[in-house]
Amino acid sequence: MYLSNVHLNRRTVLKGLGATIALPFLDAMVPARAAASSARTRLLAIEIVHGAAGSTAFGLKNNLWAPAGAGTDVDLGPTALAPLAPYRDYLTIVSNTDVRNAEAFIPPEIGGDHFRSAAVFLTQAHPRQTQGSDLHAGTSLDQIYAKRRGEDTPIPSMQLCIESVDQAGGCFYGYSCAYTDSISWAAPDQPLPMIRDPRVVFDQLFGIGASPEARERRRRQDHSLLDWVAESAAELKATLGSADRARLDSHLENVREIERRIQKIEAYNRSGERRELPAAPVGVPDSYDEHVKLIFDLQALAWSSDITRVFAFKLSRDVSNRVYPETGVTTGFHIASHHAEREDRILDLAKINRYHVGLLPYLLEKLKRTPDGEGSLLDHAIILYGSPMGNPNVHNHKRCPLLLLGRGGGLKGGLHVKAPDGTPMANAMLSVLNRLGAELDSFGDSTGALDLNTAAGAATAGQG
Repeated sequence: MYLSNVHLNRRTVLKGLGATIALPFLDAMVPARAAASSARTRLLAIEIVHGAAGSTAFGLKNNLWAPAGAGTDVDLGPTALAPLAPYRDYLTIVSNTDVRNAEAFIPPEIGGDHFRSAAVFLTQAHPRQTQGSDLHAGTSLDQIYAKRRGEDTPIPSMQLCIESVDQAGGCFYGYSCAYTDSISWAAPDQPLPMIRDPRVVFDQLFGIGASPEARERRRRQDHSLLDWVAESAAELKATLGSADRARLDSHLENVREIERRIQKIEAYNRSGERRELPAAPVGVPDSYDEHVKLIFDLQALAWSSDITRVFAFKLSRDVSNRVYPETGVTTGFHIASHHAEREDRILDLAKINRYHVGLLPYLLEKLKRTPDGEGSLLDHAIILYGSPMGNPNVHNHKRCPLLLLGRGGGLKGGLHVKAPDGTPMANAMLSVLNRLGAELDSFGDSTGALDLNTAAGAATAGQG
């Protein structure tokens, strides 16, 4: 534990044998908080695969993704975004943008949309078709920001996923599985691995054990992480005021509650009971809903402790046929996405789209309730959610779904930005990057930064 002479340092941690717990913002850190608040915009970039029902002709007519009107007075009711209505003041919808670099450029690339699209989402670059080691796409949006601000935090960025990403070598249509498995690229030839197991995420956040073997030995000792830092926590509490003590207790209980949930999942998965996902790591729950929410909790905890400010999160894997019982749709996700333009099947896909969007309020409420400087974590975040595919039935990449949540980077929220026809999604991402301080003139195939605070979304050559 490290204390300054007058105030608590922002990098104060609770330390035990092979474990570290970073702290939330406390009143004792006020000078550090005031100095850093403007620089602490958090970024979470989320990809969902298979496009949206609203990108079809029927979906556009019936507003299955974006509202009919642009601007501030919009009706979310018919759309897949209806679950976000309580957070509309934090919501910026960006519609009618295209991801041209996910399309086939030459005949051998035709049909390979599913296997290159993930690599395009955050890079907005066209991947080189290869199953070898000569990979090439682009540097992704999250990594551009991580290189700018990542040195300020113990972990520069984290890359997380829900579906299996354990394939190696070539996938299909001449594309390496690296293109399919990762949305985060540190450089055009460096895709970053995505972590699926919440236990691995937990251990990385809290520095538990120097090796997998050491971490496994610690877990077998059946101790909580808090047991190892109890002495350090007691010493710190003795120096804090009552409000800070309460905030610290709440933070530690949050850590413990997440740890208990992971332990419960692991105990069940080791029990010999039948698993729906028998090949998944022992820390991965069978329930999709539970898995996503656990990852959201870990992300919120990392943000509140300023362990990292940058996450890339892949909610699914292209051609996944996972069934989501909560939707009432009994067909797998990929099958549902190939709806043959039948209205009843497009509506099934819309239910899946709404279900995925409906998971976001769990995170939003947690961020809104977490103080951060002169506001909340949600006030200082940009959450980017979207897909590089439009109408999945024909594998096109026009009118792709995209939304932003939070007020980080000066976003106003409460707005539907309807871009002019033919606008690259890269224009919106360029604007996000510039709001994060990147000061770029271009990104991917951008033609200018999209204005994210006006309904028309006019492109400009400068900052968005």
